[in-house]
Amino acid sequence: MFRCSAKCCDNEAASMQNVHNCIERCHMPLAQAQSLVTNELEKFQDRLGRCTMHCNDKAKDSFDSGNKEAKVRAQLESCVMKCAEEHMNLIPSMTKKLKDALIEADKKTS
Repeated sequence: MFRCSAKCCDNEAASMQNVHNCIERCHMPLAQAQSLVTNELEKFQDRLGRCTMHCNDKAKDSFDSGNKEAKVRAQLESCVMKCAEEHMNLIPSMTKKLKDALIEADKKTS
């Protein structure tokens, strides 16, 4: 990206607008990669958040049913730990998916 941007500035005959447009084109692959990573991480966080909200709902229902606070807390902790473990197991596949997408995006710009 930096080399590409520097080449844009090497063209002494180009107008400021042309140089600016050239630099913008050079930055597009990085912006697309950042967007891809951000979107994937947001999806991951949303899924984890939904899982923990489900745990909270189950705990509230259990408490409302008359279970003691200590038992409800233990159930909640167990459920949240299960969410964390399940989502930790998703990280390798998410990482591979991101790497593959970034490699594919890089091929398109090369």
